[in-house]
Amino acid sequence: MKKLYRSKEDRKIAGVCGGLAKYLGIDSTLVRLLAVLLILFMGGGLLAYIICAIVIPEEPDAAEGGYTPYEDVEQQ
Repeated sequence: MKKLYRSKEDRKIAGVCGGLAKYLGIDSTLVRLLAVLLILFMGGGLLAYIICAIVIPEEPDAAEGGYTPYEDVEQQ
């Protein structure tokens, strides 16, 4: 089962967009563009981003023996 984590490698601010892009299997640039559009035109996007940055855990280190959340997808 895939789990949603904030990305450590693909991050600009908090890793929310990078983690969401990995989870959905799409390019992180598209997620960032959608986030910016939501922030500019709806206003609630900024609040949603802040909440996600607080609630979504950061991905564990593979070097520490932690489960890499995207192993299931990479093997296919």
